[in-house]
Amino acid sequence: SWVLDFLERLKFMQSWIDEGAPANFWLSGFFFTQSLFTGAKQNFARKHVIAIDLLDYDFKIISDETTTDLTKPPEDGVYVWGLFVEGARWDERKEAIEESMPKVLFTQMKSIHIVPAKKAEIDYGHSYCCPVYKQARRAGTLSTTGHSTNFVLDIYIPMQKKHSHKHWIKRGVAMLTMLSD
Repeated sequence: SWVLDFLERLKFMQSWIDEGAPANFWLSGFFFTQSLFTGAKQNFARKHVIAIDLLDYDFKIISDETTTDLTKPPEDGVYVWGLFVEGARWDERKEAIEESMPKVLFTQMKSIHIVPAKKAEIDYGHSYCCPVYKQARRAGTLSTTGHSTNFVLDIYIPMQKKHSHKHWIKRGVAMLTMLSD
């Protein structure tokens, strides 16, 4: 699977070179995933003349019911796709994470709009702080940039009021950019 993902990455990057930046980014296609988010935050800070230190990310899961046009880039932030949920699943009807179906280890996550915003203005509501990893193995080492070689970022995803963070933490819920098969 690594070789297939590598070939897809090359195709993704070549398409970007030939046709320009995509409107919806395949997150698994990045070798250093954090660069995409840093770039989005820098573009937002410059556009709105806000100190980058005051910014963080807000997250909007794009459901099938929305009229979001994923063929055009968003006004601010980035659309990303290609994540897998481990330990839970996204329930389109409830617009929240829900228990996994029996014998299903991973499910495809919906596209997500990652939007830079002022930290003071972000309200994650009742959501789970879901870690995103490059691989299912949760371990990584610190690189020269100070980042883990496996951890990408935390994405806040809505959960139902009946659940708490501890509920999903005990299940080891995380998102992955690629599966280990």
